[in-house]
Order: sequence, then C-alpha cells, then structure tokens
Amino acid sequence: MRSTVKSSSSSVALRGRRACLAAGFAAAVVLALPGCSVTPARRASAAGGPDADADEPDDLDLAAAGAGSEIVMQALANVGKPYRWGGSNPENGFDCSGLVAHVYDDAVGMKLPRTSRQMSRSGKGIVKSRLAAGDLVFFNTSRRPYSHVGIYIGRGRFVHAPSSGSLVRVERMTHRYWASRYDGARRLVTPSQTSQTSQGG
Repeated sequence: MRSTVKSSSSSVALRGRRACLAAGFAAAVVLALPGCSVTPARRASAAGGPDADADEPDDLDLAAAGAGSEIVMQALANVGKPYRWGGSNPENGFDCSGLVAHVYDDAVGMKLPRTSRQMSRSGKGIVKSRLAAGDLVFFNTSRRPYSHVGIYIGRGRFVHAPSSGSLVRVERMTHRYWASRYDGARRLVTPSQTSQTSQGG
C-alpha cells in the first residue's frame, strides 16, 4: 500500500515539474520574439475603452506635415491591415514595432531596430508640445516602459497596430487610455534626410 502511495506521489510531482518547465520555456519564447515587448492582450471595444476612439484623418494637411509627410502617407496606407504579433509586412499583418519599421523602411529607407524598447533609444528625444508628423510616440501598455509604439501624424493623432484581434488604426493621443500611458517621443528623421530620400540621394 505504501509503495502505491509513494508511486502516485512521485507521478504527481513529476507532472508538476514538467508543467513548470513547459511554462518556463513558453515564457522564454514569448520574451525572445520580436514585437511590442510582450504578448498584447485583447482590448475591449466598449465605449470608453482604448478601441472606442478610432479616428479618421480626413482633415490632415500633408503639406503642413513637412519632413514627415512621406512617413505619414506610408503609415496611413497601412490603416486597416490586421494586427499580428511578430508581424512586419502588410501581407501578413503587423505588431506595433513591425508597423513602424515597415513604414520607415518604405518611406525613407531607414532600417530601425525590431522592438519598441530598442526604438526608444534611437533618434532624438522630443517633448510632447513639439511633436511633428513622423515622430515616434511611445506608451507603457504592459507595465513596462516603451512597450508600445506608434507614428505621430499631426493634429494630436497617431497610427499604430493596437493589439491582438484589431486592425492598424488612427487614434487620438488625448484619449484617456493613451494619455495616461504616454512614455515620450523620438524624432528619427530631419528635413534634410527626407529631402535627400525623395530625390533619390
């Protein structure tokens, strides 16, 4: 009888150890993959939630966007594309950093780091009151600094790939959800760089 109990206890312990090892391996894989730092959770679309403030950029003046106009146009061209964690192309979908990297590569031929955290170390820091079209805006959406990134397009709005189950969209930075999680901005492109790119230089 004692032998049976001991054998049963050993089996339970073994299964427990295997479960822990599997969970640890899964967590390591998640953290190693590119994207917005961690696996984004699905966000509710109920009134007042972060998905409720999607906006249409009909009143944008691209001429006034200056150096960032090409970046803005490329960002808007991807609005409506599906979110896909680890995605970095319009065919398969984007995560937040994959969208930004794709847009910058297409618009100005600039190769960016793959994660939002790495992008937050690029370029020049910009205060919120001096944001310009094409700047990168960062948010803390998973209790980690710079865990989400989007592209500022002017008039207080940005384009981003929000979360699993959603689409690339335009949203207002003044929305309570985003305003409370704002982490700063970086400027990666100067007027001279954009001018040279557009001229093929």
